[in-house]
Amino acid sequence: MITHNEYFNGNVQSLALQGHDKPVTIGVMAKGEYEFGADAPELMQVVVGELNVKLPGNSDWQSFKEGAEFHVPGDSKFQLQVPVDTAYLCFYG
Repeated sequence: MITHNEYFNGNVQSLALQGHDKPVTIGVMAKGEYEFGADAPELMQVVVGELNVKLPGNSDWQSFKEGAEFHVPGDSKFQLQVPVDTAYLCFYG
């Protein structure tokens, strides 16, 4: 089953695949700043563009460009600065 998700007035959108071992989403983010909550651990991969990320427990921003990935712990919040429109892939669990 494929579901469509929309956040921040349509500036972040994704398609979610269910029914696999672990849920996965592929999406796009318009240039801007966002804060997300992660219920379960996440592995985020930047497909195209760039994400500047402030992960839980860190005071510094880290930059991830095309092909890079980062882990988000479960039961946490993280901040994103998106300097250019960006596509991403996210694996949950």
